Amino acid sequence: MKVKDFDFDLPEELIAQTPLEQRDTSKLLMLDADDGSVRHETFQHIVSLFEPGDCLVLNDTKVIPARVFGTKEQGGANIECLLLKDEGNDTWEALVKPAKRVKVGTTISFGDGRLKATCTEILAHGGRKLSFSYEGVFLEVLESLGEMPLPPYITERLDEQDRYQTVFAKRSGAAAAPTAGLHFTEQLLGELKDRGVNICYITLHVGLGTFRPVSVDMIEEHDMHAEFYEMNDATATVLNEAKSAGRSIVACGTTSARTLETIVNEHEVFTACSGWTDIFIFPGYEWKAIDGLITNFHLPKSTLMMLVSAFSSREHIMNAYKEAIAKRYRFFSFGDAMVMKKGINN
Repeated sequence: MKVKDFDFDLPEELIAQTPLEQRDTSKLLMLDADDGSVRHETFQHIVSLFEPGDCLVLNDTKVIPARVFGTKEQGGANIECLLLKDEGNDTWEALVKPAKRVKVGTTISFGDGRLKATCTEILAHGGRKLSFSYEGVFLEVLESLGEMPLPPYITERLDEQDRYQTVFAKRSGAAAAPTAGLHFTEQLLGELKDRGVNICYITLHVGLGTFRPVSVDMIEEHDMHAEFYEMNDATATVLNEAKSAGRSIVACGTTSARTLETIVNEHEVFTACSGWTDIFIFPGYEWKAIDGLITNFHLPKSTLMMLVSAFSSREHIMNAYKEAIAKRYRFFSFGDAMVMKKGINN
């Protein structure tokens, strides 16, 4: 399949620059994954999608202040770093700007030397491996120096940093938020629990895949970047019981969907495990883990467009996006939401 088949024209004014005052008042497009029919609601209506015993799977990753600004110790040039992947032993994969100024052996100083990074390797995708030195606790030092790594299409300042975190964010390590989860409030989660819905948590630390464009013509030639995931015993048990009982499992966000599909592909059932996934889901994929998907509206020609098209069809998704544009839905990270499930509008 061709990447251009997943392209569409989006008016720039529909790119959401700021979050809504109330998280769960965003628009919700309900798409029947079988027949492509759509219905328009607000996100609070998501509760009615679930029956007692169904499962909602949320990604509890927490965004770290991964964008830091420093200077080269050799020459004083200003360098911007975006930390993407914790390799352990104080080594991170990162994107740096301007990349041409950061070679192996380059040392960058942040915050008057409270944090330093030395480039140890130039990676194939143009990123860098950086080895950090500091005193104290790394995340605490980063918290004092770094900024929230908002996507480049968001140009307005975010005054409340926690609005780029889900209300259930717990495990630090992501370079971007699992944005479908931004619509949930504590009250909405409480309503789901009162309805008898099992709310389960997995972790996938969003990394380079979120920022990396598809640069090939044929989607089968694209290589995904690996991201860390984890599922615990409690979540695996609840999901296996739900699957055995014929209850629906709904993933909140493409990150949750990719994690669940990775685990079932490898183990055939939901299993407590952790590892790295580079699963690339596009039309033709056979879904094994999930029955429904809550997601935001994605960038043209992105791997996320391909994933949601795999859950329904490219034609249904393109038609739904066309209607969302006509109805003035807000797009991307701070935008509105879509939920997909078979028979959802019957």
